[in-house]
Amino acid sequence: MKKTILLLGFLLFFKVQAQHILPEAERARVIDEILAERFNALLPQLMDAANIDMWILISREYNEDPVLKTMLPATWLNARRRTILLFYRNQKQGTIDKLAVARYNVGKNIVSAWDKEKEPNQWKRLMQLIEERNPKKIGLNFSKDHNIADGLDKTDYEEFMFNLPKKYRSKVVSAEQLAVRWIETRTDREMIIYNQLVDITHAIIAEAFSEKVITPGVTTTTEVEWWMRQKVTDLGLETWFHPTVDVQRTSEKLVGHLYSFSGRPDDLAILPGDLLHCDFGITYLRLNTDCQELAYVLKPEEKKAPDYLVNALKDGNRVQDFLTTNMVRGKTGNEILAKALSDGKDAGLRPAIYTHPLGSYGHSAGTTIGMWDSQGGVMKDDGENYPLNPNTVYAIELNTTVTIAEWKRDIRIMLEEAGFFGEQGFRYVNGRQTELLLIPRIKEHLGN
Repeated sequence: MKKTILLLGFLLFFKVQAQHILPEAERARVIDEILAERFNALLPQLMDAANIDMWILISREYNEDPVLKTMLPATWLNARRRTILLFYRNQKQGTIDKLAVARYNVGKNIVSAWDKEKEPNQWKRLMQLIEERNPKKIGLNFSKDHNIADGLDKTDYEEFMFNLPKKYRSKVVSAEQLAVRWIETRTDREMIIYNQLVDITHAIIAEAFSEKVITPGVTTTTEVEWWMRQKVTDLGLETWFHPTVDVQRTSEKLVGHLYSFSGRPDDLAILPGDLLHCDFGITYLRLNTDCQELAYVLKPEEKKAPDYLVNALKDGNRVQDFLTTNMVRGKTGNEILAKALSDGKDAGLRPAIYTHPLGSYGHSAGTTIGMWDSQGGVMKDDGENYPLNPNTVYAIELNTTVTIAEWKRDIRIMLEEAGFFGEQGFRYVNGRQTELLLIPRIKEHLGN
């Protein structure tokens, strides 16, 4: 009876559908409800904080500003013709205008303010709206340091400035801080959803790194990658990058910065005694995950992972702790990086940290805490000039190099988990890996 119960528990463990995945119509409803909340409750706060009372976004179809793309309703997969959005914040009256210089409303949140029959010229109508409101500052999406905040193309910028009355030209400013805050800031409801996304991501990895998918000596790393990709498609989801699966073993030397990016052979057969690593993320409800986890392939005589690998994972968790402890509001990415690396090295570890914002995009906008090839800090970028803000999500991505005497070589413990930095500090969105996944797991669970 005990074995039967354990077996049922094991089978249930692999049911990714434990988190209900919404059909398309329900997804659209949720996306539009969240957009309404962001426009009506979040955007006024962000505009006030950025001291910008008018924000104008301009895009043409199939060449969308990445910020504008996050503002489109669920049924709009792209901008239409030239789409111009205008947000005007009247702080004294406590109002915000959400207008589109377009022939039709942009969903239920943004109202059309252009009658082409009355004014055929789209640019002239935009200028009329500006003059009616007489803004103090006009924010446009151009930025040297933040790629996601640099979505205004040259043609539209030149057209805008050519048509803009001279008295307003000195009021045009970069909206980069406002654009980044819009992209990086998560609402309470989004964080409830984020927990579900990460849970789905963890479940897919757990199934991929199991005997359901992997037969040691037969299955290759490439086959596992494509299984993960297909699983995402079968669930009606998307992935924002192709999954990678790689191996570290006694007969392989550590190559390059990340084994998965440098010198990784294709179609490598997975063998007993291998330490497996994956890099995997999904896209759902306009949010993204990014996760790296580890698994160990048991040898026939083994019931658990070797202690030296268990302890190596603990070292990786310690690096995570040094990083997240140093995530303090107002600190720049470079300041956080330097302190976390210093603390890790003082503890005898060999860490590398390359944590990035996560949310509307996989590599999103916000506080960058190192890059794999910039361990001394990210110069002239968000790691130097952009502080850590609350209500933001990060891919806590890092590694530590560990010498394995039994293998006579170094390995890297590469980890990545979604973490939330809120008003009360840091927490993982849906936990983190503290134990190696084991392949196979049925025998371990049944106690045979």
